[in-house]
Amino acid sequence: MGVSVSASTAIIVAGLFFAFTAFYPVAANGFDRVTDAQEGIQERSLERQNTDFAVTNATYDDGTVTINATNDGSVGLVASDATLVVGNEYVDVGGSNATTTVDGDADTELWLGGETLTVRVNEADLSTDVVAGETRVVLVVESGVRDAATVTEVSA
Repeated sequence: MGVSVSASTAIIVAGLFFAFTAFYPVAANGFDRVTDAQEGIQERSLERQNTDFAVTNATYDDGTVTINATNDGSVGLVASDATLVVGNEYVDVGGSNATTTVDGDADTELWLGGETLTVRVNEADLSTDVVAGETRVVLVVESGVRDAATVTEVSA
């Protein structure tokens, strides 16, 4: 039991040291990623809880579908990030097929609590026909909260 046992022990200790120095950053990075993911889940959940809006009406008049929605929540929303489905057809709210106004102002996209978002879509831009009383519109905001309404016709 001379030098060979001491040398073997030194080699094993050095190997464990190098293994630990390689393992620790990987474990710490994995732990940080899991922690960040859990924080993100909690933030999105809180945002969903504080988001509340209602499609107050959806009307059809002279080839134009008008959707009015009121933000009743405490979270400010971005109008162009909303998704609109008219009669099972996707409409890009931030695109050229729809015009949006927030409380009558077309220059802003920030939709704060208590304000009304108005989205207008021309029937010519849709591939489906809009039928009052049958066509449904669904408005979905960026947090995934949605509301729907049935289109009614405006009487002259």
